[in-house]
Amino acid sequence: MTLRLEERGGGVRIPVRAVPRASKSELAGEHDGALRVRLAAPPVEGEANAELVRFLAKRLGVPRSSVRVVSGETGRNKVVEVDGVDLETARRALGVGS
Repeated sequence: MTLRLEERGGGVRIPVRAVPRASKSELAGEHDGALRVRLAAPPVEGEANAELVRFLAKRLGVPRSSVRVVSGETGRNKVVEVDGVDLETARRALGVGS
């Protein structure tokens, strides 16, 4: 299955499968059409979501304020919207095919 990135008015929507409590934050391939991201933060008090936002902002070269979790804040399966990035730039930065 391929990653289901979606273009949304001036940005992209990225399905994410978060894996908290990793030794370091990194991309870990795909999981059921979502980007699998290992996060060096526990899933308590929003720490994993904050780390996900920080990690994706750095990876995509945008400010943290341009990245937000729009769905799945308390679960492993999330949807993240990133403003100021086009689909091709996101695919390249995340190392995923079309």
